[in-house]
Amino acid sequence: MEGRADYVVKRTLFALLTVFVAVTINFLLFRALPGDAVSGLRCQHCTIQFKAALRHDLGLDKSKWEQYKIYLKQLAHGNLGLSDVSHQPVRGLLWDPLKNTLLMLTLGTVFSIVFGLLTGVVAAWRRGTWVDKGSLWTSLAFYSMPTQWLGLMIVYFVADRIGLPHGGIQSPDLGILGNPSTYDYWKDRLEHMILPALTLGLVLYGEYTLIVRSAMLETLGEDYVLTARAKGLSNFAIVRKHGLRNAMLPIVTLIALSLGFIVGGAITVEYVFDYPGIGLAIVDAIDKRDYTFLQGAFLLLTISVILFNFLADLLYFKLDPRVTT
Repeated sequence: MEGRADYVVKRTLFALLTVFVAVTINFLLFRALPGDAVSGLRCQHCTIQFKAALRHDLGLDKSKWEQYKIYLKQLAHGNLGLSDVSHQPVRGLLWDPLKNTLLMLTLGTVFSIVFGLLTGVVAAWRRGTWVDKGSLWTSLAFYSMPTQWLGLMIVYFVADRIGLPHGGIQSPDLGILGNPSTYDYWKDRLEHMILPALTLGLVLYGEYTLIVRSAMLETLGEDYVLTARAKGLSNFAIVRKHGLRNAMLPIVTLIALSLGFIVGGAITVEYVFDYPGIGLAIVDAIDKRDYTFLQGAFLLLTISVILFNFLADLLYFKLDPRVTT
């Protein structure tokens, strides 16, 4: 029990230290870039005096050390600063795009986990058969595809054939004749989410299938599995109680890592489908040199990776008691 408590404390401190390092790098990264929000203004009539006053209002004329201290103080109060373009709180500006992204990612992730686990387990159990070979080549094909390329192929060859919208998050004619019902609203939202979610889900599906198949093959070759077969246990019981349960350690690691990085990977997908999530908001902020917004967005993406890795470490207690030894 004491060993487990020490492990939790160590992992928590390590996660907090990683967050601090990420915050510092996040601050320095955008200060190292050429130009700033003022130099990026597309304003032909802005005078030098106006730009100097605006740079002072935004705190860009202060030293990097003073800016860093202000940045840490604001983060300690949950304040991500004001957008350099709209002058609105970044935390509020991030919420709507993040909400849209999370809904789409949830749909794609559930699809990839369910079908990845299913096909990986079946492929491992039926090793060497046409089921295994078909599953292996299909997963390899999807895993090797660049996400943005797969999205473009789905737009060109799939969207029109199945009657789903190419982009956006809401049909332009929704609500013209009155307020739409809850069913119509969410049906329309779901139709716009399916293709970007499917794009992300197919790439992750290929990755999950390969990892699950590899972990299951290693587990099914252990002596305790052979003993279970000799005892006459059914195939389903062997896979569920002995195979899948003992193969969950690398699977949980993969899921935790992908859940963190998938938020960043959604940037290209949202750009292809013009889906107004956090990825499209980041692209727009880059175009406008809204560094404060970009700081908040990148910090959010970084913390998501750290958080899911931390949760994976905690889940190891349940899956592998040897973690603390």
